[in-house]
Amino acid sequence: MTQRKAIPAETKLRLFSEASGHCQNPDCLEPLFPVELGGAKHIAEMAHVVPHGEAGPRREDRPNDSFDPDVFENLILLCPTCHTKIDKDPASFPRNILLDWKENHLANLATKQGIRAYVNRCIAREAIAGFMAENKAIWNRFAPEHGTDFNYDPESEVAKGWSKRMRSVILPNNYRIQAIIRANLGLATEDERRIFAEFQEHVRGLAERHVCNVSGRAIRFPKAMEDMFL
Repeated sequence: MTQRKAIPAETKLRLFSEASGHCQNPDCLEPLFPVELGGAKHIAEMAHVVPHGEAGPRREDRPNDSFDPDVFENLILLCPTCHTKIDKDPASFPRNILLDWKENHLANLATKQGIRAYVNRCIAREAIAGFMAENKAIWNRFAPEHGTDFNYDPESEVAKGWSKRMRSVILPNNYRIQAIIRANLGLATEDERRIFAEFQEHVRGLAERHVCNVSGRAIRFPKAMEDMFL
């Protein structure tokens, strides 16, 4: 039997980041941090496109003996139902189909969420304003540094509430904001493009901390984001 090894945290983080919190099957796109679980747990499963060893679905597509099945390029993030479906019926879900799902995931997600390019900055601003306002409201109430209801007792319900809201609301909202801005970068000024790059790094750091439990590398929210497209 091929020796299994732990998938590196960096690979897991990249998968979660590129999946933007949703199953990468374009006919599914279910949230991987379901609201009914309170944002405290995820249901994501890392599926191998090509399996370990000589057994498993799509084994005939294994390139060579030196192939590493645990690399990012050979993994796709799915909900449990879709993971079971692709592995029980590999003839219907070959390697090229799964790689297409992964490559087109963000575009499919944006289409489902109604994200598109707009004709002017005003409409683009309206598209992100609601998500930004919700994030700010949660921050003002629960954030560790400034939240009115936060206290530093790690066992407190408020601290737990902040962590849950980060995974179930703030991060998904940030992914939607990113998708809207990417679709409308043609409307942005050079300064706004720079600010957006800082925002992307901020979101990346939040995901590292709250999804992969890797702390210390997040940069602060760029305040100029509040004026994006104004």
